[in-house]
Amino acid sequence: MSIKKIYLIRHGETDFNLQGIVQGSGVNSSLNATGRKQAAHFFDKYKDIRFDKVYTSVLQRSIQSVQGFIDLGIPHEQYEGLNEICWGTREGTLITPEEDAYYYDLLSRWTAGGTSECIEGGESPELVAARQLPVIELLKSRPEEETVLICMHGRAMRILLCNLLNYPLSCMDQFEHQNLCLYELDYTGSMFAVKKYCDVAHLEELAK
Repeated sequence: MSIKKIYLIRHGETDFNLQGIVQGSGVNSSLNATGRKQAAHFFDKYKDIRFDKVYTSVLQRSIQSVQGFIDLGIPHEQYEGLNEICWGTREGTLITPEEDAYYYDLLSRWTAGGTSECIEGGESPELVAARQLPVIELLKSRPEEETVLICMHGRAMRILLCNLLNYPLSCMDQFEHQNLCLYELDYTGSMFAVKKYCDVAHLEELAK
């Protein structure tokens, strides 16, 4: 088969991102003005790519980030499997190391290999990885979709990259992310390879 190209992005900025408030799958926030500008810059940079399909989570910040491509008439599918991790009781709260030692200790335990442990009232990385698998199998089963755009969420994207690249979930924090960053991957039919890592060159104008 020909190489499938996957453009994987995180959604643009929301007010909760700006304020340091945990979102998760249970918070359906929308992009703020900066997030909309980030989405517009990404669209301007990549609008000439002939995407066969756009995949998003069901959360509006994900869909809004690629609305320009959807408006071009590119087929669009939404999957709960691409939703952000459920952060349980932490969703909608301001998280700092001083205010929530439990949260940061849990992240450390995940990095140490305890990826089956759920956050209080929410999901574990292993549960997120499991719900992503049907979407991954769908991507692999569609060779006619040679170039696809996927928009999702920070923690879930880290987990997806581990899934695609056969990394243990304890390594997920090695995959950095920013709002509207890009990972570009090639799929050969047997393996995935990263061609661009947390690329934000399309946002350079916003930083000036």
